[in-house]
Amino acid sequence: MTRYSVQITRTAERALKKLPQNDRHRVARTVAMLAIDPRPRGARKLSGHDDVFRVRTGRYRLLYSIEDKRLIVLVLKIGHRKDVYR
Repeated sequence: MTRYSVQITRTAERALKKLPQNDRHRVARTVAMLAIDPRPRGARKLSGHDDVFRVRTGRYRLLYSIEDKRLIVLVLKIGHRKDVYR
């Protein structure tokens, strides 16, 4: 099975650093799992976007894009479920 490389945007990285420590570990684990399976169970494609997916991690959501040809997962945004879609 091929492994994807995970890249995190500056916006997502800053948001990750601001999370409480226990949530930060859970979200970081989810980001690492995207390298193994970029379309995990529960991941949904966002309507209105061509290649943006979201995955739930507790109260937080990760928005990411997948480039299958280059085997890259790009984490675009991390945030609380009430704010991340704005």
